[in-house]
Amino acid sequence: MSFDFWNISCISLNKASTMSQYITLILFSLSLAITSCGQENRNQTIAELSSQEKSIKAFSIDDFLTKNQKLETLTDSIFESLNKKQRISQLIMPAAGKYGKPHETINGLIKDSLIGGILMLNGTVEQFTTWIQAFNTLNQSQGNLPFLYSADAEPSLVNRKIMGSTPVKKANEIDSIQEVESVTQKISSDLNKIGINYNFSPVVDMSPNSTVGYRSFGKNPENIIPWSNQFIQTTQQNNIIATAKHFPGHGLVSGDTHKSLQVINGPLKEIQNYPPLIKNGVLSIMVAHIAIENNKIFSTDGLPSTCSKKVVHDLLRDSLKFEGLIVTDAMNMGGVRNVPNNNTKAIAAGCDILLMPADARKAHGELMMAYDDSEMKETVNASVKRIIRMKICLGLL
Repeated sequence: MSFDFWNISCISLNKASTMSQYITLILFSLSLAITSCGQENRNQTIAELSSQEKSIKAFSIDDFLTKNQKLETLTDSIFESLNKKQRISQLIMPAAGKYGKPHETINGLIKDSLIGGILMLNGTVEQFTTWIQAFNTLNQSQGNLPFLYSADAEPSLVNRKIMGSTPVKKANEIDSIQEVESVTQKISSDLNKIGINYNFSPVVDMSPNSTVGYRSFGKNPENIIPWSNQFIQTTQQNNIIATAKHFPGHGLVSGDTHKSLQVINGPLKEIQNYPPLIKNGVLSIMVAHIAIENNKIFSTDGLPSTCSKKVVHDLLRDSLKFEGLIVTDAMNMGGVRNVPNNNTKAIAAGCDILLMPADARKAHGELMMAYDDSEMKETVNASVKRIIRMKICLGLL
């Protein structure tokens, strides 16, 4: 689908590659090694490849949205080295912390190679730093790909969800775009010290809704768009993924998706906030558990947007041309929890990452079964490659 008033495309960063033919030969040789080696040699090959990439600084976070054949070749090589179980694991991100799963549960998921990232949910700076180091050690010992570590480090939530972090103003207290930059820099500095590379922020919803009101930059796109863009650019300049949320808009609905499914009735009034941010290179968008009714094109037939292909694939991917990572809002929330087969529906709709499934082990099993379907396999493979590509661009691989 396409619409004249959404005639946009992702910005081209047009960064020319400066790697020599020698580097190309290294990548090609290691690619052959990955695809030809047995399981025992796979981890060593990836480690060697990772070491080569880091030493020559071949790619950066800015490369993710560019056309880069060497990056695509490396992504494909790592993807081909993974078996079905390992590919599915990349899609699953449980939470650790006060409101997450116990450490024994997370450690079990790591040992069984069932996850690709972890949300750090309510704890102290010291706790998160220690936990990430321990998770990394265990994950590396299992030969898994490095993790994405995420947090809800919004200006309005960060000091409560990461206790001991640098004090900052809440989003609704910020007075200028210069202050947005300053606040974002403080948040990003803390995240980098802890080891968190994925920030589920900024909130780009309009503020009338009581659940997101104090978390938003205001009621008007005139403020929300440039201030959110500043937050995104500063975050990503610090080698951290920024996430615009909650697509397609949570600010003008009346209820709370933590408790139950909420509904947009009619036109998608908040959708206007997203095209400028996509054009300027936001790397991630979070989809909300919000149904759409009385909309001729995008009604979701009672499903939350997270589980609707019309919203995730047709609107966000096709119409708005978004090429970054699409993450669900927490899958244990009331707005999606009781939807049958919600995990497989969200991935089939086009979401790349399942955030906080109620049971990560069960979600992995469900996706393993669904992967045998050819259409589902194609969708999953595309998501896994996006995640691998992002990990390369962050310097994790």
